[in-house]
Amino acid sequence: MKKKTTVIMTAALAAAMMTAGVSAEDYKVGIIKFVDDASLDQIENSIKARLDELSGEGEDKFIYDGYVINGQADATVISQAATQLLSDGVQVIIPIATPAAQIVQTLTADQAEPTPVVFSAVSDPVGAGLVESLEAPGANITGTSDALNTASVLDLMFAANPEISSVGLLYSQSEDSSKQPIADAKAYLDEKGVSYVEKTGTNNTEIMQAADALAAAGVNAVFTPTDNTVMTAELAIYETLIEAGIPHYCGADSFALNGAFCGYGVDYSVLGTETANIAVEILKGASPAETPVGTFDNGIATVNTETAEALGLDYSSFVEHATEVKEIQTAESFE
Repeated sequence: MKKKTTVIMTAALAAAMMTAGVSAEDYKVGIIKFVDDASLDQIENSIKARLDELSGEGEDKFIYDGYVINGQADATVISQAATQLLSDGVQVIIPIATPAAQIVQTLTADQAEPTPVVFSAVSDPVGAGLVESLEAPGANITGTSDALNTASVLDLMFAANPEISSVGLLYSQSEDSSKQPIADAKAYLDEKGVSYVEKTGTNNTEIMQAADALAAAGVNAVFTPTDNTVMTAELAIYETLIEAGIPHYCGADSFALNGAFCGYGVDYSVLGTETANIAVEILKGASPAETPVGTFDNGIATVNTETAEALGLDYSSFVEHATEVKEIQTAESFE
């Protein structure tokens, strides 16, 4: 059993909320979600629930109604949304997922007095050029990371089937969050002497075609990191992979919810809650440049039991390779 490495920063928030003599204030919080998918929806809902909770605990109110926007996976939409939120006078913007965070940071960095940005679910904040380091972001931005331990996901893959000889790598080249995990996966497989087949796509149709190609190539398993492009297409491809006898191992539990065999990573409801906590810390006066990026236990394996049964896979060995194993059945979204 692996040791948990969760880091949840609540002390500063607690101190801020308990500070005496601070007058009540209404704070405008902008939220821009990169796209609708089960993981990002879960984060958004957790952020809003935590802001509501904090509004109910004290005199200050954290207002997001009218300031929540779906970016539709479109850079132009996200840019226009961020511009509108800045015009509306929001005091912090929470972009959910790496592409949204990059666009928002580019816009706010040009301001005379940059609006604070608190990102959520950015897998590699340093590699994406958002922060100087996780400990000291260095600018008007901080947030939470859903960094993926790629080797641990692949360990699960080979625990379930030690005889794997070919692995499919399914991802979008346009997402920075996928670059490092795919490079890590290649290095892992090269070291084991296992071949791999890469297939990519930028939309649902292309991802479906890529899944078909991997099935035709006869790979023994497929790996996808925390890739939102593939996530939005999972419900359209999981049956294709099941029919081909191919288990899909992915970087988030939402993939398993939408039919993939196994999702591995962080608890996105916890991540969303902590994102809201950090945003409130910043609104209360903490410096984004000096507020560490929140990181979490990324060792939770979520298995779709219906898919496992269809594939005839035994996942009992997963308990030796994860901090927790959860079971789930196929659905469009979390309840």
